[in-house]
Amino acid sequence: MNAFARTQIESHIVDRLGHVFARQENRPREILSAGITEIDEVWYGFPRGAITELHGPPSCGRTSVMVATLAAASANEETCALIDCSDTFDVSSAARAGVCLERLLWVRCDNNLERAFKAVDLLLHGGGFGLVALNLADMPARSLRRIISTWWFRFRRAIENTPTVLLVMTPVACLRSCAAMACELKHEGTAWPGTDSSRSEAQRQSSGMNGERPHLSLVANSSSLRVTHAHFLHALNIRVNRERPLITSGSTIRFSAHS
Repeated sequence: MNAFARTQIESHIVDRLGHVFARQENRPREILSAGITEIDEVWYGFPRGAITELHGPPSCGRTSVMVATLAAASANEETCALIDCSDTFDVSSAARAGVCLERLLWVRCDNNLERAFKAVDLLLHGGGFGLVALNLADMPARSLRRIISTWWFRFRRAIENTPTVLLVMTPVACLRSCAAMACELKHEGTAWPGTDSSRSEAQRQSSGMNGERPHLSLVANSSSLRVTHAHFLHALNIRVNRERPLITSGSTIRFSAHS
């Protein structure tokens, strides 16, 4: 009789209110590829329906990770958006890195934090984006620390149970518990190519430089050789430390961001 009464009560509640007492199945969170082999192999990318924060000092690799993720998402035919608070996005470099500009909405905010956050709020609640990147990397840390936490909670609620990734670049950690994934980036070193790479093999043999260690020189050996900044800076060695979620192993990875 008790079982029958319980069945009747549950049936009556379901008819009026739906399955309010049913336990939701915990499905594994979907992942968006970061576009960087080292990150994808260890962490599988960035979680969808959540906020990921990348923070660190200037030249720590935040832009490289952002552009690589934009390239991977747009190559997968996903619509992306970039809210550029400081108007520092280089379109030509992004195109060379593989970003499909036809699938990218670029919002320029002219160093206006309020405008940037209103744009993010509009895009997240509008939906339809696989990746939304908020670039606050060049904003003063003091201004970012004064952002009220309700903004981050609002963004987190807006993308729950959606395929959207909100990627936030900051100079210091600001999101705290609102970020499902937080990574600290550090610049560990700079790789400089030798100037013999711009000379022919015959010139190297004639000058007897086969056994010498490559070195940097700002002097071009040929009047027809046009030397640009790309000849000097070869790559940045980047270390990424995952602060959230905490794991016992594989919390730190390294990769090279090539110019």
